[in-house]
Amino acid sequence: MNLARLLLQQFRWFDDALRSRLADQGLAELTTAESMVFPYLDKEGTRPADLARRLGITRQSTQSLVKGLEGKGLVELIDDPEDGRAKKITLTAAGRQSVPLALETFAQLENELSMRIGAKKVTQLRNALEADWGDSPIR
Repeated sequence: MNLARLLLQQFRWFDDALRSRLADQGLAELTTAESMVFPYLDKEGTRPADLARRLGITRQSTQSLVKGLEGKGLVELIDDPEDGRAKKITLTAAGRQSVPLALETFAQLENELSMRIGAKKVTQLRNALEADWGDSPIR
């Protein structure tokens, strides 16, 4: 199996566990695509165009994700205080409630991974992922 597929497969391990935990705690059930939005939101709000660029998807796809998350009560669009014509995506109270639970879940998953494959391998994995890989050589 190639490295890209392995990385995606293991991402799904984390994402599936996170989404299940949030749902088990009574928070909205998310799709994988919806769960990808949260790491890219700034505390002060994020313009939809910036979110689209960060996610590497079209503005139309971003709009669809944001509408779904709005419908679940997790985000809202507010006027951008710096530009009255623009909007920003911000977390609602329910969205903010999910953040500590998500962080706790990630810590638990990292501990579980350490028990399964060993702490040394988890440290090596973290070091490899934190390394500066540079710009993508293929454009």
